[in-house]
Amino acid sequence: MLCPREEILKLERKTLSPYAMLAANSKGRGKFEPECEIRTCFQRDIDRIIHSKSFRRLKHKTQVFLQPEGDHYRTRLTHTLEVARISRTIARGLRLNEDLTEAIALGHDLGHTPFGHAGERALNELLSSSGGYRHNEQSLRVVERLERDGLGINLTFEVKEGILGHTSETIPETMEGQIVRTADRIAYVNHDLDDAIRAGILSESDIPSEITCALGIAHSERINTLILDMINHSSSRGEISLSPHVSFVFSTFRDFMYKAVYKNMTVKGEESKILGILKGIFDYFTNIPDELPEFYQKIAAADGLSRAIGDYISGMTDQFAIHTYEKLFIPEAWQVR
Repeated sequence: MLCPREEILKLERKTLSPYAMLAANSKGRGKFEPECEIRTCFQRDIDRIIHSKSFRRLKHKTQVFLQPEGDHYRTRLTHTLEVARISRTIARGLRLNEDLTEAIALGHDLGHTPFGHAGERALNELLSSSGGYRHNEQSLRVVERLERDGLGINLTFEVKEGILGHTSETIPETMEGQIVRTADRIAYVNHDLDDAIRAGILSESDIPSEITCALGIAHSERINTLILDMINHSSSRGEISLSPHVSFVFSTFRDFMYKAVYKNMTVKGEESKILGILKGIFDYFTNIPDELPEFYQKIAAADGLSRAIGDYISGMTDQFAIHTYEKLFIPEAWQVR
């Protein structure tokens, strides 16, 4: 009798597209491990990512709006979950490997900074003399170098390659990785628009008619249109893409979001404070490295002090970064007893 994993591998060979990355054909892990009897290598990677500390911290990291008052704004974690669901739906429609797609999606933002892209820009500036900071590269560093007290979580080559390629000039080799690259954009422009309307930055009537006519008026309609178009246009091709018309409208949608939301001064109004907080923390540990947590002192000895401080800061949640800054720079009040 075949073990459950072998049954799954057999089913993949029988049902998946010729373009799919079969778990049986994975290039494997950096460090050899015996296979699980139940899970394929990609299913195992999903579990490793979900059980990681860096994944749990995403729930307290900003997506776009800093310190929003309200329970319904997206965080980096909810963004990740939306990317995973969109990605799996596209993979299912194309008969590609859903498990590989989900693993890449769940891991793609593990290295993101606190305070969203404002934090990323700040850290990139602070690390300019040490190669800069890019969250996709940091996500790879998290799973290879930082998780499990420096041991890493030993993911498969295909998952790591997809994480690195979700936003860069390097396109992932697998179609599953290419799906996540576009699903990430589909997720964030749509949910950031929803949050902008919730915040009163925009109203439904502000959305250009060329976007609503082509993609739909409602949030769910726009996502559904983009998913269906990608499935229909990619089904007989060896690459993931939208049709020319929908791709053009989607680019218009992204341009609209950058002008109306991402570069909106109301949204960006607190950004200078973010740089101040992160620079204060960075400079403090640069001057007094012995006060870094012991783990990051070991990273500093191996990879350099600036990189270790960048690792420490990028792993912080919004609230932990604020708390750290207050602890380092804000005097504690005397208590009269």
